[in-house]
Amino acid sequence: MTATAPRAALIKGLHDLAAFLEANPEIPVPDFSGLHYFARGTDTEIRAEIDTIAALLGTETDADDPDHGHYRAVVTFGPVEYTAVGIPAASRARHVADTSYAGCIDPDPVTSAPSTSTRAA
Repeated sequence: MTATAPRAALIKGLHDLAAFLEANPEIPVPDFSGLHYFARGTDTEIRAEIDTIAALLGTETDADDPDHGHYRAVVTFGPVEYTAVGIPAASRARHVADTSYAGCIDPDPVTSAPSTSTRAA
């Protein structure tokens, strides 16, 4: 499930980032942050991996729509969240279809923002 060197590098980077932000309080940070892991494989393999991760995290899986939505396991540490995500093939295919025309339509350029001072009667 994990590769040792990339995992160690990520953990070191997270520690380094935390130390850097603690040492530099003038740098703004978001109110919330998260780390996402995306399982890969067949739908069956993805569900099994997310189930395994949920058990390791000591949490339940979240499948708001298991046939069409994402299958997740989440654990939070204050405002920081770790999410393991499984995206079924049907959901990935819908996303590809939904975005297949991206970049094919160019809207007319906007030269100024619409006025809010006038209203239609």
